Amino acid sequence: MKFTDVCLITENVLVLTNFYEAILQTKAEGNDIHAEIETIGTGLAIYSKKAAETDMGFDFSKHWGTGNFTLGFNVHDVDVEYERLIITGIEFLTPPTTYPWGARSMHFRDPDGNIICFRSRPIVGDHHSIFN
Repeated sequence: MKFTDVCLITENVLVLTNFYEAILQTKAEGNDIHAEIETIGTGLAIYSKKAAETDMGFDFSKHWGTGNFTLGFNVHDVDVEYERLIITGIEFLTPPTTYPWGARSMHFRDPDGNIICFRSRPIVGDHHSIFN
């Protein structure tokens, strides 16, 4: 089995797509109903709520779940990314912080309120972490 993507269901595909293109410095493939962004390891899909409900045949508002998740992206240097993103006006939930397990992370929200984590971990000796 291969984990292929996370799909964000939204009322405004274009706004969310533009946001992720900017923070991930990449281009999406798609339109105002469905867009996909490829990243190393897995993909990110963005899907119109109205179209998804029509296509799948159920009301998402009855099946949202808890919303207890974050989208995590490994970056080379979280401090450099912080400086790049701070000028965009993004409101950060946490500035770059080093956690006891060694990851240095920052957290912010996308236009729909989903929490995003950018993280990096220092490379020690010849060993690379799963976060790099």
